[in-house]
Amino acid sequence: MPYAAQDYAQGRNRDRGPEQPAAVSKLSPYIRYRMISEKEILAQVFAVHGPEAAQKFIEEILWRTYWKGWLELHPSLWEFYLDERDSDKQFVDCKILQQAETGQTGIEGFDDWAIELTTTGYLHNHARMWFASIWIFTLQLPWTLGADFFLRHLVDADVASNTLSWRWVAGLHTRGKSYLATADNIFRHTGGRFNPKGLVSSTIKINDRWYGNQVRLSDLTQPNASLPTILLVHHDDLNPEPKLFNNYNIVLVILINEEELSWGEKARLFIKGAINDTKLRIDDHYKCPVFLEDKLDATNLLEAARSTGVSQIITQVAPIGPIATKLALVGSILTQNDIDLIKVRRKWDDCLWPHAKTSFFKFKEHISPILLEDSFLK
Repeated sequence: MPYAAQDYAQGRNRDRGPEQPAAVSKLSPYIRYRMISEKEILAQVFAVHGPEAAQKFIEEILWRTYWKGWLELHPSLWEFYLDERDSDKQFVDCKILQQAETGQTGIEGFDDWAIELTTTGYLHNHARMWFASIWIFTLQLPWTLGADFFLRHLVDADVASNTLSWRWVAGLHTRGKSYLATADNIFRHTGGRFNPKGLVSSTIKINDRWYGNQVRLSDLTQPNASLPTILLVHHDDLNPEPKLFNNYNIVLVILINEEELSWGEKARLFIKGAINDTKLRIDDHYKCPVFLEDKLDATNLLEAARSTGVSQIITQVAPIGPIATKLALVGSILTQNDIDLIKVRRKWDDCLWPHAKTSFFKFKEHISPILLEDSFLK
């Protein structure tokens, strides 16, 4: 992490374009699927730069944790979003939507980002903000459909970060505080590549129809370390850390790659490669049979449990999204057949998610002492 301090702080907002040098790390897909963890990254950054010099980089890593935690504490938002997205599809101006998604609006920069996204699966974070603002306020398209467009094309498509970032731009996450993209800001931070004309000079109020309640982070059952156990690995966490599972008698690992549980083709291709990498690491550490399955299916898990004499399957917590929804359904069926599906939450998530109740800066204030504890990042 040699550039996580001053270089990052000074250059993180500059988007020079595809395949050009950038101050950002481009680690997002690897963090998204947890091939590397936030804890690993911050441990390196703290060791090399210290928390003060690398403050901006550290904040960007923590934003991801904050979004995840906030959605875990406000779970009804996700299902509400899906319903609202489907409703918005019925009433949107299809011509404008198609122009926006195919980069044919005539808005300089915006069209280029649409094409870059659908071609590469990547957009610089600042470009994501500009794009979302123009989508919502200049084109006056529903934010829900913009969030859906990103989910369908980003390699690092993430339910919490994506949904809540779009809500933040729209002025729904921090009520009354929206984000306005301006031609001057775009021109300055793209090195003069784009100078869009016709952008609105002010935002409009977007009505929020979601009024869900905050909940506590769910308590988890502790696995029985004395029982033979199947480890179930999914692509929301492709790093089954030995520290988490060394105390369990793992007799079989099942690695799931169900394409329907990911978003777009770019993400699926990345996940396929990531799963192959994960299998190599699992083979090296666990020294037990590893099955690759293309479905997260209760019937297959029951057969595996019965053939190995196992009554306990453990898996790492999947944050709110398609995998978590599917795991809940599968877990219910397994329970009916006397097989326990037990979820294990990382210490990072267990300690930090509960603090994501309100704003990011309140979150950061609460967790800063935790990060500085001697043992937390080890």
